[in-house]
Amino acid sequence: MCCDAAIITNSPPWLLASYPEGNLFQLTQEEIQILLAREGREKLFLQGITLAGTKCLLIRDNLYTEGNNTMDLRTKGQSRGSQEVTAVHIESVYLVMMGQKGTEGEPLNLKAFEMASYIREAIHQHMAHF
Repeated sequence: MCCDAAIITNSPPWLLASYPEGNLFQLTQEEIQILLAREGREKLFLQGITLAGTKCLLIRDNLYTEGNNTMDLRTKGQSRGSQEVTAVHIESVYLVMMGQKGTEGEPLNLKAFEMASYIREAIHQHMAHF
């Protein structure tokens, strides 16, 4: 279902971890800044966004909506077909997941929420030891 994933942060805009065989390891600081900016988000619907050099259309933006914290995108103009992309805000990091070609947004969202839950739990367990 998922063919690529990355964990990014916004302060500073940085790629923390990624799947080595995917493309998201190529995310730039500028792309991360644009993706995670709190201001001017409405223009992303019109202009789209580039992730790791791949142009994406913004489908749904609830990244900073309490209780949802997700953003749905779709790659555009790819000869191999478009792919769903989901970003989830988890504490101070963000999980970005790209679905395999043909994967619908809803199953990818569910998988992203599941992964976010594991990450959130790991963060809390780690912080409990300090």
